[in-house]
Amino acid sequence: MGVLKNASVVLITLAALCAAPLWADTPPATDTPNFTAILNAVDGNGDFAKQDYSAVLTIVTQKPNEKDTLLQVKLFRRDLHDQMVWIMQKPEAQKGQGFLKVDENIWMYDPESGKFSHSTMKEQIQDSKAKSSDLKRTSYVNDYDIATTAEGMLGKYPVWVITLKAKNDEVSYQSVRLSIRKDKPLVLKEEDFSVSARLMRTVIFPPTYIEIAGKSVPSQTLITDELNKGEKSAMTISDVSVATLPDSTFSKAFLNQSSK
Repeated sequence: MGVLKNASVVLITLAALCAAPLWADTPPATDTPNFTAILNAVDGNGDFAKQDYSAVLTIVTQKPNEKDTLLQVKLFRRDLHDQMVWIMQKPEAQKGQGFLKVDENIWMYDPESGKFSHSTMKEQIQDSKAKSSDLKRTSYVNDYDIATTAEGMLGKYPVWVITLKAKNDEVSYQSVRLSIRKDKPLVLKEEDFSVSARLMRTVIFPPTYIEIAGKSVPSQTLITDELNKGEKSAMTISDVSVATLPDSTFSKAFLNQSSK
């Protein structure tokens, strides 16, 4: 219960930040930067291609007139080969449920039946506002084209505001608007849009980071559902590691064994 209470405090704090007027237009810069290079740097900050990556994600979801719910997920990634596994640790009733991505093959695992079913990166993680695609390394340069650029302020931070259009149908959203710090290639805000340009989600990354292996990992994330007002999830990252993982981690057998 202590974890749920602490995470709920984080959720309320992040919600207040999200509700504030976060960015405003400023005059365009005299020298136009290389926005593709900026996106490459953003992608590079989240790419652990030289190490394996693991972490524990605690996701607290709020919905009007409902009790807060808590999920805890153990995440394993091998970015060099675009492999990813996550395993549900909490709640107890869903413990052992998992997700596996190897090459272009993606599966969900149900420990109760012991069966795997095909899935996609677009699937939500249980009843939270997070998707499996939120847990993988970003690939904005490969997945999107730059549509528009602008300058702005996000809180006290000068930012580049870059709107992207999808190159393929594999991404979760066909249009994304990023607010990226000018001093560092770190995303502070992401707005996700549908094909019809309707705002679906707003994602806030407060500027608190876990520094590891030369990367800055956002320690907290707030995901707001823009279609269902009042519904939001706060994700907190802990136990981050770049220790080498056994090759067997990225296999169906690993999911099966971890659920026992």
